[in-house]
Amino acid sequence: MATIIEFIGPVLVSANEEREGMWSVDGVVTFQRPTVTPDVVLEGWVLPGLVDAHCHIGLGAGGAVDEHATLAQAQADRNAGTLLIRDCGSPSDTRWVQQRTDLPRLIRSGRHIARSRRYLRGLGHEIEPEQLVETVRKEARDGDGWVKLVGDWIDRGVGDLAASFPAKTVRDAISAAHDEGARVTAHCFAEDTIDDMLDANIDCIEHATGLLPRHIPRLLEQSVPIVPTLVNIATFPDIAAQAGPKFPGYAAHMTRLWERRRERVLEAFEAGVAIYAGTDAGSVIKHGRIADEMMELHDAGMPPVAVLDAAAWGARAWLGVQGISEGARADVVLCRDDPRLRLATVTDLKHIVLGGCVVR
Repeated sequence: MATIIEFIGPVLVSANEEREGMWSVDGVVTFQRPTVTPDVVLEGWVLPGLVDAHCHIGLGAGGAVDEHATLAQAQADRNAGTLLIRDCGSPSDTRWVQQRTDLPRLIRSGRHIARSRRYLRGLGHEIEPEQLVETVRKEARDGDGWVKLVGDWIDRGVGDLAASFPAKTVRDAISAAHDEGARVTAHCFAEDTIDDMLDANIDCIEHATGLLPRHIPRLLEQSVPIVPTLVNIATFPDIAAQAGPKFPGYAAHMTRLWERRRERVLEAFEAGVAIYAGTDAGSVIKHGRIADEMMELHDAGMPPVAVLDAAAWGARAWLGVQGISEGARADVVLCRDDPRLRLATVTDLKHIVLGGCVVR
């Protein structure tokens, strides 16, 4: 016998389309009224399940975590309304998460690819430039259509952020990923790293703290989105304080990047650059913080509808996963108020439905 949920209230199909009368029948969305009485009736403002476009399932501060910890991470994200995750690098094999119907849908990027001794220990493949192209090919084949590069990190020899790999090698590596049918995203803190990545035809920029006006026309021309991860960037002052005694130049640079974090997001948004919401949960950031990231984007100057697009409608379209449409999987969240008018309602969701099952 079919399990039927009736949704009472406005259904926000997109930023510009609102419907009334939606049901979930055996986990599938329909706008056709069933002939039998629903098993459950839920009321509220209906949105597609939220998207965390930069998340690390199976990753802890020291590297890979066990399945118990991985499960807890995925559950924390689900319970916050994150029903679609683009993993942005994990040393754990999380394919088993994809088999669980009670956990968020997961798009895997494989493992971070970093320069030897130039990244956090235990998180990624640490390689030399001559190994980059082949490593990218391997990760492109092993992941779900995404590869994650660490574009820059502190170089202790120069005492500041520096590119992880030579620009030409990066171009060759990204070209190899594209040959394999994968997109590439890159961790980018510094200004010049963004130039290198755009020169190499990158598909997405993570963090983008070094974003400058010169980058914006290129991001638009090349249709490259950014994922600012503002809840992570909030840790920069602590990083600078710890690094200051040994690396004052690096500390000052990180502080400057933090100081203009909101300004750069607003500049990009006002210019029309695509922005998606991501928390960077997994190492130092706790899981389940998508609403915090949404509020950070709003504090940076993005209006509620734009933030919702960054974390729901637009993010799903970018990742090729249906939102709310006839025949789509019933992954939705219900808000107490209209989130287009009061974005803070996403911090206290009324109901969460994953695959037609009521999480709460």
